[in-house]
Amino acid sequence: MMDGSVAIPLRRLVRPALVVVLLAWLVITAVAFDQGALVAPVTDAMSDSGGVLHELFHDARHLLGVPCH
Repeated sequence: MMDGSVAIPLRRLVRPALVVVLLAWLVITAVAFDQGALVAPVTDAMSDSGGVLHELFHDARHLLGVPCH
């Protein structure tokens, strides 16, 4: 390679790719199936009396195309 770039073998990319896929799966699962349990400590700690944060997360789920009711 004349331009100074170095070829990376595919075997070195397997582990980082698996980590990215696992993290993406965890995030998608948390957003799609959590039903608010993960954010409940945050919304309770902030004394969200009007339910604004709950509605924000709820609407974000709908924006992503996840049905919840």
